[in-house]
Amino acid sequence: MFRSRSKDEKAPTDKVTADLSKQPRDPQAPKGRPTPKRSEAQSQRRRAVTPPLDRKAAMRRQREARRADLARQREALATGDERFLPARDRGPVRRFVRDFVDSRFFVAEMFLPLAVVILVLSVIQVGRMQAIATLLWLGVIVLIVIDSIGLSIRLRKQLKQRFPDQPKRGAVAYALMRSLQMRRLRLPKPQVKRGERP
Repeated sequence: MFRSRSKDEKAPTDKVTADLSKQPRDPQAPKGRPTPKRSEAQSQRRRAVTPPLDRKAAMRRQREARRADLARQREALATGDERFLPARDRGPVRRFVRDFVDSRFFVAEMFLPLAVVILVLSVIQVGRMQAIATLLWLGVIVLIVIDSIGLSIRLRKQLKQRFPDQPKRGAVAYALMRSLQMRRLRLPKPQVKRGERP
């Protein structure tokens, strides 16, 4: 019962394992190789995780990789390539919103030049000029608010029709921020002309 086996008794198992190795392995069957010792497994893991010895070289490599990513992102912002755009600009909904805003003229995009003109008028120490600057300032703000309300209503309607199942969270705010920028300063660059409907 507790005696060691003879060579004749051990031989048949060797033949069986040789035959099993030729057949496809069942997923529930034993793996067919010895489990590595704990020390071997830990040393293999350490080898995979060990950082490079030269810290400066690792930092240099990391910096170069970051520069390459930023260059790719800048190029994508200029060309509109979806693969390398920042996360906030990716997706069909955001692309439609950009095209929707770029195809129209908004008073809000003239905000910066008008603000400079109003500032110059308000600096002039003439009572009438300062009154004109104040009225102009109020007029610009009212026009921007009316324009923004119209944009958000039309955009929500279009998004509901075109993308009924996709998440549209933040799309209107994205459009309002884009409409505040001057057309030539917008990033990603406009891909449609004015008057061209997306």
